[in-house]
Order: sequence, then C-alpha cells, then structure tokens
Amino acid sequence: MPGEFERFVQQLIGGIKVPQIRRFGADLVTAMGDRPAAAMEESPLVPDDYIVGPGDEVLITLWGSVDAELRLPVDRAGRISIPRVGTVQVAGLRADELQDVVHRRVAQVFRNFQSSVSMGALRGIRIFVTGFVVRPGTYTVSSLSSVVAALMRAGGPSAAGSFRNVELRRGAQVVAQFDLYDLLLKGDRSADRTVRSGDVVHVGAVGTQVGFIGSVNKQAIFELKTGETVSDALRMAGGFTAVADRSRLAIERLKERSAGRVAELQLPRDATTSMADGDVLRAFSAVDAALPSQQQSKRVKVEGEVVHPAEYVLPAGSSLSDAIRAAGGYTPAAFLYAAELTRESVQRTQQENYDRALRDLETDIARASGTQRVATAEEASAQTARATATDRLVERLRALRPSGRIVLQIPPDAAELPDLALEDGDRIHIPPRPTTVGVFGSVFNGATYLHLPGRSVGDYLRLAGGPTKGADEGSIFVVRANGNVISGRQDRGWFGRTGNVSELPSEPGDTVFVPEEMDKTTFLQAAKDWTQIIFNFGLGMAGIVSATR
Repeated sequence: MPGEFERFVQQLIGGIKVPQIRRFGADLVTAMGDRPAAAMEESPLVPDDYIVGPGDEVLITLWGSVDAELRLPVDRAGRISIPRVGTVQVAGLRADELQDVVHRRVAQVFRNFQSSVSMGALRGIRIFVTGFVVRPGTYTVSSLSSVVAALMRAGGPSAAGSFRNVELRRGAQVVAQFDLYDLLLKGDRSADRTVRSGDVVHVGAVGTQVGFIGSVNKQAIFELKTGETVSDALRMAGGFTAVADRSRLAIERLKERSAGRVAELQLPRDATTSMADGDVLRAFSAVDAALPSQQQSKRVKVEGEVVHPAEYVLPAGSSLSDAIRAAGGYTPAAFLYAAELTRESVQRTQQENYDRALRDLETDIARASGTQRVATAEEASAQTARATATDRLVERLRALRPSGRIVLQIPPDAAELPDLALEDGDRIHIPPRPTTVGVFGSVFNGATYLHLPGRSVGDYLRLAGGPTKGADEGSIFVVRANGNVISGRQDRGWFGRTGNVSELPSEPGDTVFVPEEMDKTTFLQAAKDWTQIIFNFGLGMAGIVSATR
C-alpha cells in the first residue's frame, strides 16, 4: 500500500490521471510476490559451498564391478547408509567434497568401479523475517534460499520499511547487510547471502525519502543514505530524459513550507546539495514551453508554381515574401489569387471551434427530440426517420476535419502576396492559373466548363441546363479560387432580394453549387394539412357558438 509521502507526491504531479508514483523497488516486490514460492527459492544448481545437513538427499550412481543407483536421505545423525558398504558421515561437508568422501568409503569394499555423487532433494529450513515488512513471521524455505527470496516471501518492505537496510542475523551476530538498491541499480547480488536454519532477516525502518518527478527516466520515491546528495538522487532516477532541461531543477522542501517552500537549483553548481526527508525534486522539460514566435526560426514548405519548391528554414520575423524569394520566385503560370496558406495553429483553433459547435448541435438535436410530442403513428414514423437521418448527418460532420487555410484577401490580378508574418509549420501552395468554372448540385448537367472572360455566373448555370425543379434557387453559392464564398442569401434583406448571384461576373477557378431544397411539400400534403387546420378551426367555432347559446 502506498505511504503518506507517496500519496503527497502523486498529488503534486496531478493525482490519479497520471502514471502512479511508487517507491523505487516496489515493482520488484510486486513482480516477485506474484510468483510461486518454489520459483523464488529453489535454484536448479547446488553451489559448491553448500553445506550438507540432515534432511538432504544424496544421489549416488555406481558402475563397473558394482552397479547401483541410490537415493539416500541424510538422517538426524548426519549419515547416509550405503547397502553392503555401511554408513558415511556427510553432515557438515561441502557439496563439492561429497564425491571424494563417498568414493573412498565405497573403495574400502569394492574395486574397479566408478562413481558419481550429487545432491537430490534439499531440506527445508525455518527462518524468521522481522521488522518493517508486509507479513512478518516464521517461514519454511529451501536451504538454498537467499535473503531476497526470504524477504519476498514476507511481502517485501512495508511502506515504513527500508530497501537499503536489510540485515541477516545469525544468533547474536549480524553476518550480512544487504542494500536492495545495489541489486536494483547495479545488478549486484554479492551481498545476498544464503540463509540457514534459525536465521533472522530483519528490515529496518525507512530512511530519508525524497521524490523525483518530471523529465527524468524514472519518476519515483527514493530512499537516501546519509551523505547522499542531489546528484545521487538524479543517478537513481536514471538521469534526465532526452528532452529535459539539464541546467536546473526545482526542489520543494517541506521544512520550508512557511518560507517560500520551492527553490531552484542550478546544475552542476548545486549538484552536491544535501537533501532532507520529504524533499521533492522536479526536472523540467525543454520542449513543453514554446519560445516566443519572434524568436523562433520558421520551418516552411513552399509548393506549386515557384522556381524551387521545397521545405525551407527561415529566420525569425520572416514573411510570405521571404519564403517566395527563398523558393526562387514565381513561375509565369502562377495564379496568386488562388494561393493557399495553411497554418497548424489555425487548424487547431478551427478544430476546437468546430468540435464545440458540433457538441452544441448534438445537444440541441437531443433536446428537440426529447421534447417533441407525436399524436399519430404517421408522426411517430416520420420522427424516427428524421432522427435516423440526423444521426447519419452528425456522423458525417464528425468525420470532417478543418484544413487550417487562411483566406488571403487579394484581388484576382494581384502580383504579390500580402506581407504576412510566417509561423513554424506553414504551408504555401501556389497553383497554376485555372481555365475552368465548375457547376454542380441540382442542375441538369453538372460539369466543368471552359472559362471565358465576360461571362457571368448565370451564363454557366444556363450552360448546365439551369436549376432543376427541386433546386433551392435562393441558396445558390459560388466558391472563389481564393476560398471566399458568395451566397444568394447574403443579398437578402428585410424587403427581399437586393442582388442576384447569377449576375456576378465569373472568375477562373469558380465553383458554382446549386443546393437541393430540403424541406419540400407536395400539393397533396399541403392540401391535407390545410384541410386538417380548417376542420379543427370549424370544430372550435361550433363549440364556441354552442357555449354562447
């Protein structure tokens, strides 16, 4: 379970929505604690310095003048009994001494034979795990178990237990002190001694705890020994990440809560600063905070009708004209009126506004459908059909993504782009001069037609056969090559139409769109609705006349 200091550091970096900050070494305890006890304790190989004792099993194989395969337990007196040979005292011997002792004893009875002696099943021993561990108590472990295996059997150090002060006690003597950080940071298990029967593995209280968060390779709670400094904590955290600001750290000291609390350390000058219990170090990212726009170099892509289309890096303060000069200028076919400038910051803003508008639309639709009442099965069926169509429309709208294009307000015959400041990531596309005008939508022959000077938008509508019977002629709109949109509804006022899109002069690259009228009512539907209204009105009047009599 996380301790109080762990919960405090977790709050500093943003609570439960960010990766959990744990004590360094807790992952090892968790991983080994999930394994079976036998997998943690037993090794497939018996070390040469293993001491044979009662309860062990000795495997003996003889061949030559005598053939035998024997599995002999070591009795309480420390002996094994070999048939036709007798007893052999083996308790207290090292594992690498068994071969010679057994062979000499068998040679007293037989000649011309060979032998192989090894250890079989090993005895279990009882040890004690005490101190600040999750489950202190007595444990029966394999005689090959080490301090780490015994510690993991007890659940590892508790929130108040130390990872750096683990003692192996044998009687009144401390035979080994083990620092788990040597294993975690260096892979060094030289101090991880094998336990013996009656040994005590004791975990002391946790020492000085400090937190390290931010742009380091391992965010965690670290335990420091006396004399360890900021540089030691940084080493335990695996050093800075690739994008970290390596020149400084912030330190938050609990003991200075009433006097500033947070201070800044300059590296490497303050790397030897000592730390106190409860301190929290924070490393900063060098890329999270963007530089001011006027100090940034500009990475710009110039494409289309320029002499050298490519991606360029321009100095701070560069403009559109600087980018064009870097690309060698325009080609004779360049059509500046239709130039496209797309910008990443504009795309993000457009996406945010679009998502907000889409959420508002969904809310309005849900509110309208929830409050609408139906009186007949026909109305219910119509409402269901409208809801289905609305859902399909919302899904299509959700799939759309804004382009981030900035509409450049320049005349069709412009020879230069406006002197607009560039931003990093801008894309400039200069298309060739178009020679066509497109007409689409509810027309008889939607197609692309050759542009001729002097023709109006209405001329191209007539070439396409004109609007169909179901067209919404009052909503015809034209998309200019520069991105501007001119609609018939822009010319409407309180007293009706004051202009006509069809009378506009056409320009190269225009796209004329005639939308379909969506809310159409047939003559029979209109007659039915008016009949129902007049019928209800007549019933109401009859009721009023009857009541006045």
